[in-house]
Amino acid sequence: MSARSGRSDRSKQRQPSSTASVREQFPFQKVLIANRGEIALRVIRACRDMGLISVAVYSDADRLAPHVRMADEAVHIGPAAASESYLNMGKLIAAAKQTGAGAIHPGYGFLSENPDFADLCASEGMIFVGPPGRVMREMGEKTAARRKAQEVGVPVTPGYDAGLEDVEQAARLAEQIGYPILLKAAAGGGGKGIRFVHRPQDLPGALRLARSEALGAFGDSSVYLEKAVTPARHIEVQIIGDQHGNVIHLGERECSIQRRHQKLIEESPSVALDDALRARFTGAAVTLARAVGYVNAGTCEFLLGPDGGFYFLEVNARLQVEHPVTELRTGIDLVREQLRVAAGLPLSVTQDQIDFRGHAIEARITAEDPLNNFLPASGTIAALREPMGPGVRLDSGIYDGMQIPLYYDSMLAKLICWGADRAEAMERLRRALDEYTIAGVRTTIPFARWLLDQPRFKSGDFSTDFIAQEWNPDVARAALNGKTTSEAIADAAGASADGVDGALAPDEMAALIAALVAQEQQGQAASRRRAAGAGVQEEGSRWRLAGRRAALG
Repeated sequence: MSARSGRSDRSKQRQPSSTASVREQFPFQKVLIANRGEIALRVIRACRDMGLISVAVYSDADRLAPHVRMADEAVHIGPAAASESYLNMGKLIAAAKQTGAGAIHPGYGFLSENPDFADLCASEGMIFVGPPGRVMREMGEKTAARRKAQEVGVPVTPGYDAGLEDVEQAARLAEQIGYPILLKAAAGGGGKGIRFVHRPQDLPGALRLARSEALGAFGDSSVYLEKAVTPARHIEVQIIGDQHGNVIHLGERECSIQRRHQKLIEESPSVALDDALRARFTGAAVTLARAVGYVNAGTCEFLLGPDGGFYFLEVNARLQVEHPVTELRTGIDLVREQLRVAAGLPLSVTQDQIDFRGHAIEARITAEDPLNNFLPASGTIAALREPMGPGVRLDSGIYDGMQIPLYYDSMLAKLICWGADRAEAMERLRRALDEYTIAGVRTTIPFARWLLDQPRFKSGDFSTDFIAQEWNPDVARAALNGKTTSEAIADAAGASADGVDGALAPDEMAALIAALVAQEQQGQAASRRRAAGAGVQEEGSRWRLAGRRAALG
């Protein structure tokens, strides 16, 4: 591994600040960020605000990345493949030792929820900036988390809280619970290893795919089964606890606008909650966190049914992608709090001191083509113009001329806007999206613009099925003279075979085709859901009307 020091001398010359007395209490003065992209930049900035020295790591694909240039020091950790770089625990520990880093911040994704990595850091005398391994094991394994929630009185959906043995067992349980059901990876997260099953005949194939995806993503093929709440809203509660027994919540975030179980838009507060229901949500989250001795940042995720019933989903034992939404509403720097907690200091605020202000909304900007089933996109950014102005925050990891690889998550940036109320926040987001230009790579910016103009979204009448019900890529593609999935595969394969500039390498081609196949299946499922819902012309909220119909049997 090679290292370079770009700002260490400058960091030594920093002037004393108001954080100096707090920093002197830290058992570490240097933090290695075991991640890349915008989240690595976010942690580097927090370190700089606190007077801590930051160490970046980078793969071959990220040699010129902004996080490498911004960090005080940077260490090369291997080839582009994540398994040989950002997921390689040995290389990350070696980089920390090489630079003298006393703490490792995992960001989100990669190793952020890996209890073995948290334990390895501790055994090597380094501080892991996140929940300890014991908490991850209790909360990160989804079936164990469901059992714990039931123990402390937090409601969960009906289901089977152990790994399914075979198709026959799954079929028996599904008949007992009733369709539709969800198959979910026990070690899962990020929407991976989940299959929605409407009919018995779809169960064998769905179970096979869920197990395969779970094994590939998490190294564990265990899958469990639960009743699908539909229609439902996905609402999460931000929690954080310290090593002194203090646990607080920082409000909820509405995450129902999602595709393939991955979020696209997040906002706070949720328009679906009144004060009484909000208190039940946040109370359940804090109760569960205290029951497991939760330490550092995380979220408790719930489903909300149209009848007002809510059910625990899982705990994400890490910093969330959408944490800026909470930061804009509360004024609390969550990464700063993470570092304080990791250093053994108490939280800087109590529950009563948190002041929730206005409304915040975030659009994830990803390298995906929304007109082609959100197919992952690659390419080179030919031109970049970023939005600014009142109430606008942009957490970005890209630059003009950057080549977007297919090796990693498609996240490019997060655009977050704040307003005195939801209407103002949405207007600012619309204005910021109009200012935002990323040329040369397909992104989700057009989708976000479309969403803000949809009457159902503007009125707050939506559920996790919103995109399947309202977004029709076939119609949009035809209108814009786009290409079909099969044409995209043929074009990409032809370019690779002909040696065209910018053609995909064999491993990138394989990743692209795998993504295309998965997304084609998702598109077919979405079409079936749209067809099933066709002809429903009732007045009022579709989400609540569905609940009323269910109640009437």
